[in-house]
Amino acid sequence: MMNLYDFIAQIIGTNPQKIIISNPASKSAEYKKIVAEQKTNNYLISKFTEKQAFHETVEVGEFAKRVFELTENQFRQLNAFSDNGEHILLISKKGACKYTHKKDAAPKASVTNQHNRQKQYILREGEIIPPLVDMGVFTSDGKIINSMYNKYRQINRFLEIIDDEISNSSITRLNCIDFGCGKSYLTFVLYYYLTEIRKIEVNMIGLDLKGDVIEKCNASAKKYGYKNLCFQLGDINGYKAPFDVDMVISLHACDTATDYALFNAINWNAKYIFSVPCCQHELNQQITPESLSILSRYGIIKERFSALATDAIRGNILEYCGYKTQILEFVDLDHTPKNILIRGVKRGSTPNEVRKKAISEVNNLCREFNFKPTLCQLLNINLEKEE
Repeated sequence: MMNLYDFIAQIIGTNPQKIIISNPASKSAEYKKIVAEQKTNNYLISKFTEKQAFHETVEVGEFAKRVFELTENQFRQLNAFSDNGEHILLISKKGACKYTHKKDAAPKASVTNQHNRQKQYILREGEIIPPLVDMGVFTSDGKIINSMYNKYRQINRFLEIIDDEISNSSITRLNCIDFGCGKSYLTFVLYYYLTEIRKIEVNMIGLDLKGDVIEKCNASAKKYGYKNLCFQLGDINGYKAPFDVDMVISLHACDTATDYALFNAINWNAKYIFSVPCCQHELNQQITPESLSILSRYGIIKERFSALATDAIRGNILEYCGYKTQILEFVDLDHTPKNILIRGVKRGSTPNEVRKKAISEVNNLCREFNFKPTLCQLLNINLEKEE
């Protein structure tokens, strides 16, 4: 009689492109869902908690063993997708397994000239998407340029993080602000996704300090026929939105500019916040540990710890202000070290114990390292009193 490992090994033997492990055996389980995706020579495993995603890479030869370790006594369901269909494994409380196979359920592959990728991306090859053509990601007939495949993956990853929230809602209209939009590559792609794929009525503004960039972006918006997308010259600090803001985007706003973007979003009671921070210098200049001096002894450790502390504080402040917050990996570290995205979604209400815990953790961290975060100052949060 086949046991759990036998079934998993059999499924792995079909060369699955994607595996979803779900239905936790316990309500208190650390991970709520696990997703594994096939890469060129290995599998990328993403383990999702309520707020975060953790990633590991596993070689093909060790994959079945690792899937078994992650599944046994922890989850009740496994769905795997391969070329010959969907493999479904249900596991009872006593460990008994029920296996079924659907032959017509395999996801279609996304193929380039040099890449045979099984993942189904939101922006599909073969579609004529003008911003991607102008960016040099697509050819004029919608083919992915091989040298731009990583950029194509990054753009889709950004949209996937947004799609996780948007696709399950009944939103028909959105007012969006993109702070520090720069050349606005992702602004144009986001507008396309919201209007053409999700069929949402959108008003979107991109804000930047460079006049020549704003002029070019407005010309491109006109060229693409994006009538409700415009670009304005201005500073994030003190910006007055012309409408009630539903979504705030902030991509690579340097140092405390990210804090001003988050501050505006919180003040506007924005429903959605998507922020990719950049160049976190503030806490690196302030850090003076009371008892953990080892974290400031080595320059590179000090810099990285300060950056992580900055984003941890931002995440907790958003929780304190009523947002369900996740800190996610934006792109692979192989491509850029600036790979963290903060996603905040406004809650209907936030339990007091959640708010107290969030601000207490910020207070403890700031007390230990003598931090004075800009976002706390902007929101007039007195940490000692709030705790």
